[in-house]
Amino acid sequence: MDTKPFISGLSENAVMITRVADRQWHALDDDLVVGRGHAEHRPDGRLFVSIDAWHDVAFDRLAEAMLAELPAPLYTVVDEADVELTAGWRRAGFMIRRREWEYMVPTDPQATGLEAVLPPPGVTILPAGQADERLLRAVDRAIRDQVEATVGWQSMPAEVIPRPEGDTVVDPSMYAVAATPDRYLGLIRVARVKRPRIGLVAVRAGQQRRGIARALLAHALGALHRSGSTAAWAEVDESNRAASALFETIGARSTSSNLELVR
Repeated sequence: MDTKPFISGLSENAVMITRVADRQWHALDDDLVVGRGHAEHRPDGRLFVSIDAWHDVAFDRLAEAMLAELPAPLYTVVDEADVELTAGWRRAGFMIRRREWEYMVPTDPQATGLEAVLPPPGVTILPAGQADERLLRAVDRAIRDQVEATVGWQSMPAEVIPRPEGDTVVDPSMYAVAATPDRYLGLIRVARVKRPRIGLVAVRAGQQRRGIARALLAHALGALHRSGSTAAWAEVDESNRAASALFETIGARSTSSNLELVR
């Protein structure tokens, strides 16, 4: 543990910044903790930082100390409604990189209009937990490669589920798939940690605009409805007009927005 203090000379009432553990800092005012800073690598390899401070002076000095020790680029995510927090990161030199909308998605088929939606001929929806892992990993890799070749995965919602190095399928039991006899054409991942969250819905290039994504949503939301969940949540990048349109046509409602900032 490194307890060597970092003291900024921005004010006569100095706030002491102490690194209390690896990538963890505290702001102290007369031995009272008035702020905390933290940094962690997300599964996509990017380094994200966060600060929870009681006042601007503590925030600014925590940011100063953290930025002096951490390598660039650095990222952070804030609720767009939190104007003060956004301003703090802007003072630290962060710029808005992208905006992400959070949607609340009803699960009732009568509300979504998906009660009669079926996959196209020759395509079967396999429920979560029934996918062949080899074929699941193959379609996941194909979809990731096609996204990386176009908009890039850094334009997708930040993936925060821990996973082994190099393994992009975290838990096969979370995935339902659109299947043909020899391969999978699309997938949907639903996590149920705190509340149902649609982490990914995607279809192979060349198989899009056939109604496969709607069929996957109809299946997943119907399963949630039958299990007693009245709503699910999903995040969509502001630039992904197709995904926003898909969710809005089934009655999803935007409830908030997050900003990803980078320095």
